[in-house]
Amino acid sequence: MCSDESKFCISFGYQGPRVWRKRGEAHNPHFLRSSVKFPQSVMVCGAMSSAGVGPLCFLRSKVNAAVFQEVLEHFMVPAADQLYGDADFIFQQDLAPAHSAKTSSTWFKDHGIPVLNWPANSPDLNPIENLWGIGKRKMQYARPNNAEELKATIRATWALITPEQCHRLIDSMPRRIAAVI
Repeated sequence: MCSDESKFCISFGYQGPRVWRKRGEAHNPHFLRSSVKFPQSVMVCGAMSSAGVGPLCFLRSKVNAAVFQEVLEHFMVPAADQLYGDADFIFQQDLAPAHSAKTSSTWFKDHGIPVLNWPANSPDLNPIENLWGIGKRKMQYARPNNAEELKATIRATWALITPEQCHRLIDSMPRRIAAVI
């Protein structure tokens, strides 16, 4: 099971390509982007496997080891149950300080969950990074007005991710690993 956190902003900062418009379309909302100096944002934790995606967890604070372990307990364990049932799995995570803390390592051992040995600074290897990118591209024309609307948009977009997409991303792992060796 692959996991990661990602930040989503109301104003995504994506300027998009320049477009040609017909006369009178200059103020069409489809062609406009608003700009916000300090946009509202939400931090989201998610998980995926070749069987699909698990539930999302919206984080209210910075992720330290204690917060991470609460996320594991209340979201990742249920996600693993949803994605794997009683089958064994290996948990994949990056080396963020909260993930690699001794108390987090102890949590995994106490719960009998093996953790994949993961190289530092290698987000390009993690398939869930591609899912975050897919979701953000799908959301580029969304116009949420506040954090709650943004969360609803993220949930709706996450629900559109198919098990087939996840399976393809997991199947790409050997190719990703070979590319960096």
